[in-house]
Amino acid sequence: MTVLTDLYAAAGRAGLLTPAVIGGAEVLVDFRAPDVEVLDGLGLSSDYAIRYPVEATILDSGHELVIGGVTYRVREVRAIGDGSECRATLTRL
Repeated sequence: MTVLTDLYAAAGRAGLLTPAVIGGAEVLVDFRAPDVEVLDGLGLSSDYAIRYPVEATILDSGHELVIGGVTYRVREVRAIGDGSECRATLTRL
């Protein structure tokens, strides 16, 4: 897990990560808000998600966090890869 932690630390120093306030603490996360076309191009859907090292914080469905002044609720958390990293899907409130 040290390699992943080092990777996130380097990405944070390079400004590639986004600060998220989770339970009063600031955690650097990989924040994604891609726009995806739905209904054959008639609309856009946003799927908000974050990725973070599992040792950075503990999140579960229903938890709330703040990114850029916007509050999000965690819908689902999944371990990815070897389990040292998590992906949480979010709903904007």
